[in-house]
Order: sequence, then C-alpha cells, then structure tokens
Amino acid sequence: QVQFVESGGGSVQPGGSLRLSCVVSGTTFSIINMGWYRQAPGNKRELIASISSGGGAAYAESVKGRFTISRDNAKNAVYLQMNSLKPEDMAAYYCNRHLGPIGTTQVYYAWGQGTEVTVSS
Repeated sequence: QVQFVESGGGSVQPGGSLRLSCVVSGTTFSIINMGWYRQAPGNKRELIASISSGGGAAYAESVKGRFTISRDNAKNAVYLQMNSLKPEDMAAYYCNRHLGPIGTTQVYYAWGQGTEVTVSS
C-alpha cells in the first residue's frame, strides 16, 4: 500500500548535477521522516541524507556540502539536489521512511525500484 516512486536519475560527467524526486503514496506523508539511500555494486544500501517532518536535515560526510535534501508536503514528495557529482556517487538511489541514523540500512516500508545515477567522463 505504501509506495515510493523515484525518478530523475541519469548519466552525468564529474562535476555535474542531478535532481532526484520521490513521490510517496499510501501514508500521511507530512508527518513522517524521509531519507535518501544509495547502493553501489558491492556496497550496502545506506542512508546518506534525511529530512524530518519539520524540515531538519542530516547528511553523510561523503555528500555534505554537495547534496541537499528537501520536501514538498503538498506534493507528497522528497527531493535530492546533487551537485559537484563524483564517480564515487554512482549508485542506485532510493527513498524511504528511515528507522536509523545516517549510514544505516533499516527502513519502515518496502523499497521502491530506485533510480540510477551514473557519473563518468
């Protein structure tokens, strides 16, 4: 019943930018904490950016200063603006209601399909 639809991924050169979107349905979006997770091949899926129901944000050290998470409760959406992209940012990106702090994998609901980000010259 609770669904996440991620979009906005693509292929960019190092230093480029992308804006990811996540539309949520099936729950009262405005009162839940949300996060963006990413998983590169060979790595675990982990929380890299979170935003509380009140708008407070937290980031992994690897993306701090480059990524910005935001939400629009009127659209049941959460966004991730990614600037100064590096090859290390290549991964599948997912959104979900997070259960733990930055760096953890646990989420509240089933995963959506995610959106792929490729960074290469």
